[in-house]
Amino acid sequence: MTDTTSMSGKSEGDFAFVILISCVATIGGFLFGFDSGVINGTVDGLRVAFHSEEIGTGLNVASMLLGCAVGAALAGRLSDLFGRRTMMIAAACFFIVSAWGSGVAGSSPEFIVYRVIGGLAVGAASVMSPAYISEIAPAKYRGRLSSIQQVAIISGLFIAFLSNYLIAGAAGSSLNEWLFGFEAWRWMFWIELLPATFFLVALLFIPESPRFLVVKGSMAKAESVLARISGNRRAQEKVGEIEHSLAADHHKPKLSDVLAKGTVLRPIVWIGIGLATFQQLVGINVVFYYGAVLWQAVGFSEGDALLINVISGAVSIIAVIIALALIDRIGRKPLLFVGSIGMAVTLAILVFCFSQARVVDEHVILPGSIGLIALLAANAYVAFFNGSWGPVMWVSLGEMFPNQIRGSGLAVAGFFQWIANFLITWTFPMMLGSAAIGLAGAYGIYAVFAFISIFFVVWAVRETKGKELEEMLN
Repeated sequence: MTDTTSMSGKSEGDFAFVILISCVATIGGFLFGFDSGVINGTVDGLRVAFHSEEIGTGLNVASMLLGCAVGAALAGRLSDLFGRRTMMIAAACFFIVSAWGSGVAGSSPEFIVYRVIGGLAVGAASVMSPAYISEIAPAKYRGRLSSIQQVAIISGLFIAFLSNYLIAGAAGSSLNEWLFGFEAWRWMFWIELLPATFFLVALLFIPESPRFLVVKGSMAKAESVLARISGNRRAQEKVGEIEHSLAADHHKPKLSDVLAKGTVLRPIVWIGIGLATFQQLVGINVVFYYGAVLWQAVGFSEGDALLINVISGAVSIIAVIIALALIDRIGRKPLLFVGSIGMAVTLAILVFCFSQARVVDEHVILPGSIGLIALLAANAYVAFFNGSWGPVMWVSLGEMFPNQIRGSGLAVAGFFQWIANFLITWTFPMMLGSAAIGLAGAYGIYAVFAFISIFFVVWAVRETKGKELEEMLN
């Protein structure tokens, strides 16, 4: 752990240090994005290697998400017992095991086991990184620093898409052998070993969350970390504020704290669940997981489809950077509201475009300018998502819960987020192969959820811009 005691004499915080440890935490987000996006270019390879049909292919792709649900649920609670940093270290180890195992797998069951292990890592990182950042960041910068998590996620997706594109291009196809006689799709997984190992090493040099240290009674350590972050005078005040926010419940955090009475969840937990599930029900991960399959389904070649993924990844990064610049100025709720409207409109356009697909000489095509319109609408949809719900959902979950239930609240919301993700991801190949639903029908469902999310934002979401974590109410 970094030695923070040498900085105790400073009256002002070291903001560069805050940025540095935030960036280390968000490497978990990068791996979250990479691990989620790498599957995009390997679907054909998995189908051929494991002789999978639609249901089997969907399970191969979505299996990670079951691990994510469990990882998110366990990490929130375990982080209250062992610490945010400790759980991120565990996640880094799981990323390494999953990256290696997914590439060496010789059967679908073996592959699924390794992907579930990766899912445990992704689920843990998805809740721990934003929780850690929200607990070390000053309130006036918390939105922007927490948004770095989404920049990292999208950067991970982009690098996965770019890596897949370059490897497939070098090998001629994801199905062809590449280096040392191994198929290209296996190398797509092994590339992840590099950032996963770096994440593990970097975590050994950052401090534990000061709020966790207060919960554990390590006041001197907590004050030392806060002195480095906020300055010596503010550190003493902050420790007192954290103690006061925890004292009202007269016990250490536990999972049952998310309940109001009996088995009824607290209202703030329901809002967290709503944010987490709507982020997935709009279908964004269909683009991230099945982008290559999606565009090939309407007539694009494998190479063009993988290149479109790269373009979408670049658009996503630009959109997240815009959100990062705005989130602490205009707030979380306005970004969510605009994003919901934008997604509803662009998804509706995609539904129209996909409904125009025609079969010509046994090949599916989008006639005339419909293909270009679909491509523009899809990237606009990705931009609206990543300029709003993408980063804001994680920022809000990291900061909206009171100190007493932050770990448990994140666990519950994260669990529902990944279950929704699993259902959307698993069912897409079946809907795509269904004559009754098809691509237009699937995107019609996502458009409906985007429309409903507008009203959820208006009626349920609370603004948290500029508030200290100790001010968050139940």
